[in-house]
Amino acid sequence: MDRKKYGISGFFQRIAQPFINFYKRFMDGSIGTKMSHFIMGAGNIYHGQIIKGLIYFLIQVGYVVFMVTCPKVNNTPLGYKAFINFVTLGTQEGDIFTPADNSMLMLLFGVVTFGITLMYLFAYNSSIKSSYKADKDLKNYGKVTTFRHDLKEMFGNRFYIAMLTPATLGAVVFTLLPTLFMILIAFTNFDKERQAGLKLFDWVGLDNFTTFFTNPSGEIAARFLPVLGWTLIWAFFATFLNYYGGILLALLINKKGLKGKVIFRAIFVLTIAIPQFISLLAMRNLIGEYGPLQSFLIKVGIMSEPMSFLANAPNVWIARITIILINLWVGIPYSMLLASGAIMNIPESLYEAARIDGASKFTILRKITMPYIVFITTPYLISSFIGNITSFNIIYLLTGGMPKVTGGYIAGGTDLLVTWLYKLTIDEQQHNLGAVIGILTFLLTSTVTLITYRRSKSYKEEDAFQ
Repeated sequence: MDRKKYGISGFFQRIAQPFINFYKRFMDGSIGTKMSHFIMGAGNIYHGQIIKGLIYFLIQVGYVVFMVTCPKVNNTPLGYKAFINFVTLGTQEGDIFTPADNSMLMLLFGVVTFGITLMYLFAYNSSIKSSYKADKDLKNYGKVTTFRHDLKEMFGNRFYIAMLTPATLGAVVFTLLPTLFMILIAFTNFDKERQAGLKLFDWVGLDNFTTFFTNPSGEIAARFLPVLGWTLIWAFFATFLNYYGGILLALLINKKGLKGKVIFRAIFVLTIAIPQFISLLAMRNLIGEYGPLQSFLIKVGIMSEPMSFLANAPNVWIARITIILINLWVGIPYSMLLASGAIMNIPESLYEAARIDGASKFTILRKITMPYIVFITTPYLISSFIGNITSFNIIYLLTGGMPKVTGGYIAGGTDLLVTWLYKLTIDEQQHNLGAVIGILTFLLTSTVTLITYRRSKSYKEEDAFQ
């Protein structure tokens, strides 16, 4: 291993490299490139790339106007004042005649202004690199590229950049910035006692986290570990029962000599075609206390009286087991389709070689079919496990997190971390504690994903079955 590349020194070298390149471009660049460090687009205009230079210049003018004029939305400013408000989260307490500063908007606009500044810095660096590239083109080829040539190149050899740029901007605006906002909420005291626009909230550092880990007698901390434990139990059984159930079903449907394979596949695909919330609500009504299934069982004498299996179940484990079983109905068909695709793509030569060597059907299944299916579907298995940790629909629609448990504090017996988070933020308006749970859920899912995938054969031996 190259320690310079992967060690601590390599890490700091990668951090310092952009600054080294920035300094190098300034020192080695032409007058136009040096001017680009202060006026965006100056280098391009210097080299005769007028349109490109004007685009960069207008970006800089727009950013400066935005930062200086500080446009207001709901009486809350953006621009440079947003950075000041981001630190203070407001100073006007408010009274009968004067509304309080909206701390939530100040936090949000600080994040938005940070995102705009980050995109501006990217454009600023791009302007310098563009001018420096023009310097090299002029030195090596005696001319610089025209705007028409750059445009043609953008929709030709560099078309992937044109396609990825909107997606990247969308990810920043609709994923990265909201996630950053949610993370920052966890470091404030934003709760139902401090409603945005009515009363200020402030930064509290790690106080919300210590509520979970250093105050075990508190109501929130007392429920955290039980909810986390049930979340992991649910994710494990919901993932692996569906996964291996789907593989078993795929093996049966794809068995040689079975007639009507298309019909069987179509029947199970119907459960996917029907929206999941319809299937869940139908199942909830079907097995409900006054549903047709229990009415039938009472009539035939199997049951003497109605019994609740979900929200009003007499025992929390009855509700939990029922949810896991219902989830098989909506989850197995996905695994079945994926496993069917893997089975149909297993090279027939592998089976023929195994039969020639005298391998039994069970040995072929254990040594060829299952390893191939698991190898192909490992990424799906991991994503399915993570999806079940953050599964919201099935719990919310079937039980709403119920039945109640002793000392539950909002969290019911079937609540997962994500449904508990929903109740804390939407129902109880404990936004800061909900954000903490969101961060902990993210850390849990990301850690499981990275460790599991990097240890899987799909990652280590990606060419094994080619």
